[in-house]
Amino acid sequence: MSEKPRWLQIFEEIKEFLDRYDPERRFSFTGDLHEKFMKLREDFRTEYVMSYVGSELGKASEWVQQLCRRIEEVSKLFGLSTVLLSKELKSFVENPLAHLKSKIFNYMYDLFRGKVTPEEFDRVASAAIRTSLRTNLRTVYQDWVFLTLLKLLGERGGRLVYPEHRALSLERHGKQKAGWIPPNAIIRFEDGRALSFFLEAPRPIGWEDTEDLVRAWKLYVALRPDMMLYSGEVHNIIQLDSDPPIKRPNVIIECKELDDWYVRVRYIRGPFAKPLTAEEWRSKWLRGLWDGLADVLGIQRSEVVKHVEEKKSLKLSDQQIVALYKSVYRPDRMFVISRARVPSFVKSNLENYGITVIDDVMFDEERLEELVNYLHREVARVSMGKPVLEMDEELYDLVVKVWRELESRLGRRLSLSEALKYVLKSFLSK
Repeated sequence: MSEKPRWLQIFEEIKEFLDRYDPERRFSFTGDLHEKFMKLREDFRTEYVMSYVGSELGKASEWVQQLCRRIEEVSKLFGLSTVLLSKELKSFVENPLAHLKSKIFNYMYDLFRGKVTPEEFDRVASAAIRTSLRTNLRTVYQDWVFLTLLKLLGERGGRLVYPEHRALSLERHGKQKAGWIPPNAIIRFEDGRALSFFLEAPRPIGWEDTEDLVRAWKLYVALRPDMMLYSGEVHNIIQLDSDPPIKRPNVIIECKELDDWYVRVRYIRGPFAKPLTAEEWRSKWLRGLWDGLADVLGIQRSEVVKHVEEKKSLKLSDQQIVALYKSVYRPDRMFVISRARVPSFVKSNLENYGITVIDDVMFDEERLEELVNYLHREVARVSMGKPVLEMDEELYDLVVKVWRELESRLGRRLSLSEALKYVLKSFLSK
């Protein structure tokens, strides 16, 4: 008979303590009893987390150090005031163990109160810990790749001209408004060529008077690549007259942190849980999505409709999802950045879809040099290929200020070119 896990032994000690000193489970101890309970509680959480992911915490700390080092380098290079992380990632970066312990807090008290059995607690708590660790490690690596691209472009003369307030946000949500998704960063070179970066777009946004798009948008939100890059300075990628309803990206970059990502499968359930109406199936914004799914699944478009209606979900391998991004969003080029080495047959499979795999990257920025050279030489360009008006920082800040003020007065979003045309035409008409 195997020995009980250490966390379960501590729980039995806690249960005995509570039965004796707090049978009503109020947890309102004072003095020595408070100290005793707090020690038992923290020992329990620590032992539980360590029992499941203790061997991975060393790796987590190393990855976090790599990210923090890159944040410092990029901040210094571009003169940033701060780099904003999501609340979730910030907590994880500050202390991976403490963050994972926080994920079982409520489950732990349900166990202490006797609302769940140790087996029930173990089932949900272990899943919460693994999911949190996996999600945060993925974000850490993705952000490291993004920041490394910015760093290498900056070393080639690029300046960070957006965001203007010098606070670079790595958050994915909360920045967008109704019908508008801003970039995370815009890099501009001395000759006026520029690159715009969008992390995990399309993102969840609100719609005002476009009810027929609400449902379609949820489908695209479920299929968002890690990075979309655009030539020139792009301040909004929503484009309602196209299918899909976003501007076609010049480059898509997908990051893979797991050693075996190419054998993983994912279920895309949420968007398909509710049956789509006939109008939704025929939506002008969804034709490309159905065609893309048919392509990667190797079936007819009509079979996609039948499959989704029957299953209410899609089961896709990570290779298929990567190929789906390429098929649906139709970028000029697509790259997969894999931390680990990738088998040649996987590379060949993705190359058949026009996807380039850069593998064995680890945290070695030199492995990204070829990609950065391509972005710098081939993708970065002046919008519309027109001559560039050189602007120093003061002039650029004034232009942006006028641009935002004009949007406020008109009550709608404007591109930079629209704002400048409006101001110049108004001036000439006087």
